[in-house]
Amino acid sequence: MAPSFLAMKAGAASGASEAAQALLESDLRELGMAARKLANHAIVLGGGLGFGRHFLKWLAFIAAVYLLVLDRTNWKTNMLTGLLVPYIFFTLPGVLFSLVRGEVGAWIAFVVVILRLFFPRHFPDWLELPGSLILLTVVAPSLFADHFRNDLVGVFICLAIGCYLLQEHIRVSGGFREAFRKANGVSNTIGIVLLFVYPVWVLVLWLL
Repeated sequence: MAPSFLAMKAGAASGASEAAQALLESDLRELGMAARKLANHAIVLGGGLGFGRHFLKWLAFIAAVYLLVLDRTNWKTNMLTGLLVPYIFFTLPGVLFSLVRGEVGAWIAFVVVILRLFFPRHFPDWLELPGSLILLTVVAPSLFADHFRNDLVGVFICLAIGCYLLQEHIRVSGGFREAFRKANGVSNTIGIVLLFVYPVWVLVLWLL
């Protein structure tokens, strides 16, 4: 009787495991279908790819600028936050990019170079990364400015920068939970997570 009881118990356990696995697979399929429907509705409501390439690009750009400001003020770490400069370059909205790449940006870059060369003591540290961004935008070859910025190459670069900054922030904070517990940890983590919204959205639309 004991062996038969154990066999029945093992069969019931295996049946419960299979049922749980089937339920999980069903939930994952429903989640995938819901994600597809959400993306399709967002495309329709947002007027096609414009929703992802305009609103989310602005959001990612604002998040990167926010992190850049934090880095210049009270977010001093050993992270390579200079990577925010190329990230902003690739997510800079078209209106601002045209303004900076034009005559206005050229004059600003000229003044920055003059200050850096002839008045280094009066050149503020907080102006170093913004000045680098303006110089990069002004002198970038057309291959980067006109093609990679609007191509998947720029999207992958932004995604790689976001992944690096996120894992470095978690490592410096001492773990994922600590990234949300330390002083300014929540705002910094949310800012870094927002760096993913634009590249991930573009990749989702490309895969769909």
